[in-house]
Amino acid sequence: MKILRACAALALLSTTGCYHYTIVTGAPPADKTVSANWQKSWIFGLVPPDTIQTKAECPAGVAQLETQHSFLNGLVRGITYNIFTPISTKITCASGPVRK
Repeated sequence: MKILRACAALALLSTTGCYHYTIVTGAPPADKTVSANWQKSWIFGLVPPDTIQTKAECPAGVAQLETQHSFLNGLVRGITYNIFTPISTKITCASGPVRK
């Protein structure tokens, strides 16, 4: 029974993980950021989270977008067997147009 519990715990922990990616548009960044923590994504991310509307907060556009799955996001994903896969997003507004 202990081996079964250990294997189950190991399987659960192996499904959790952290990853982070950043998209840079080339526009100069402003001091304003928009954060959306714990966005709801479902079934391995096949059902994406709601669109983040930044037009009002970032009239000059977006300079950078960062998306990450933290350890806690991964833990929840593992507990729910990838049915609920939360995502954290941070958007940095642009201070002007893209530089060429």
